[in-house]
Amino acid sequence: MGQDVQGYRRLFGVLGPSTNTIVQPDFDDMRPPGVTNHYSRIYTPNSRAISDETFMAATQKISQGVIDAVRSVMTCEPDYLVMGMSAITFYGGAAGADEFQRMIERESGVGVSIGAHACTAALKAYGGIKRIAFLSPYYPIANAEVKQYFADMGFETVRDEPMRAPSWTGIAQIPESRCREVLRQLDGPDVDAIIQVGTNLSMVRLAAEAEEWLGKPVIAINTATYWHALRANGIADRLQGFGRLLAEF
Repeated sequence: MGQDVQGYRRLFGVLGPSTNTIVQPDFDDMRPPGVTNHYSRIYTPNSRAISDETFMAATQKISQGVIDAVRSVMTCEPDYLVMGMSAITFYGGAAGADEFQRMIERESGVGVSIGAHACTAALKAYGGIKRIAFLSPYYPIANAEVKQYFADMGFETVRDEPMRAPSWTGIAQIPESRCREVLRQLDGPDVDAIIQVGTNLSMVRLAAEAEEWLGKPVIAINTATYWHALRANGIADRLQGFGRLLAEF
């Protein structure tokens, strides 16, 4: 077989909601030479006026479109898949995350990095982390699922902040100033690390900066997921500008 002239190390198929405008540029910014990203959009109507009641149903609707997106991207014969939507990877705790990963791997026949397990791997890479805080663009009902997942993985959530984005596209419009404010609210001596979930929230560079001024791990989910995909494929390149995770581990 011939070798892809641009993706001569790996071709990554990236699965993300069609409303998501942050994952694609974030992942491309972290792409080392010889790795290419091939985005497959999960058809997602742009839900507006989201509430606690509608959030879960709307995200479950996105999950129904995942398999179609997998089938579409597999036509370019990627070596590996990277999940660019995080909420549904946390649902149902550790068992739910495992089942979601198995579903994609069964359909595609290749491995996949999912947000939930990538965050766990990142926390373990830093080491010594037991108590966490996290922020999301979600609603409290989904934050409860994230909290349960981390509890299953042995981490205690001390504080969390659901930022309640008004629509799917509205997530990408949450300004950095607001994220910075929430990071400061979440921080404290009782917190070993802070995690940001929600892939349409732009925080890969802010998280890297925040590690400097908070003096502790700050993990953006897009960074964790792409780092996990690279390392799972034996790509050990150290990248600067995205925090300690990609620079050191």
